[in-house]
Amino acid sequence: MEKLHMSDWDRDAALTAARILLEIKAVNFRPEEPYTFTSGWKSPVYIDCRRIIYFPRARTKIIDLAVEKIGRHIGYEYFEAVAGGETAGIPFAAWIADRMGAPMAYVRKKPKGFGRNALIEGDVPEGKRTLLVEDLTTDGGSKIQFCQALRDAGAIINHTFVVFYYGVFPGSFDTLKRMDIGLHHLCTWWDVLEACRERPYFSDSALSQVRKFLENPVAWSAAHGGVSSVEEALRRKTEALG
Repeated sequence: MEKLHMSDWDRDAALTAARILLEIKAVNFRPEEPYTFTSGWKSPVYIDCRRIIYFPRARTKIIDLAVEKIGRHIGYEYFEAVAGGETAGIPFAAWIADRMGAPMAYVRKKPKGFGRNALIEGDVPEGKRTLLVEDLTTDGGSKIQFCQALRDAGAIINHTFVVFYYGVFPGSFDTLKRMDIGLHHLCTWWDVLEACRERPYFSDSALSQVRKFLENPVAWSAAHGGVSSVEEALRRKTEALG
């Protein structure tokens, strides 16, 4: 697992975001029937950040925390544009761009095949310091594709933001760091487990199984029929994105 340094504000924000995700039932534990991600990882846990869009008070707080964290960690006047990743990142990018008073575009996974055959919709933020926004990341694979598409179009992109970062699969930060891209997030599965100590959202047995996964996700994935290496996961993710 990757160890992340957190300030007091970061910790409070992470636990608040985790409590919100638990409250709106965006957190799913299923050790007996693991989920399979696009990258091939097997996991007993799944987060559905799309549920946030349905709950107005929850999403307002999430966006408040997101914009404040971006300002604290990167700068309040640094970004000149925001881009969302198709499709789950689009609403979060729109809300963040609106709150920041910034132009917003979105990046397709692949050209739509007709019309302008564009990968970037809205307008191309050419020469602008651009923030890529998505709902979550497991291993950073899709971020690489989206960031490269933005750079190929002329955008200046060195940062990406997600509401939720799995925080367990190895190499996420290193993979993006090699592209000179910083990964920023609100909360991880470790924060969810911490929030679960406050209220009995799940059974003790389910929490125990999830903790075993979090301690060694690669071995857990391999033992349950999933991929067993970062290289294989990135290859599958790249193929899936076309």
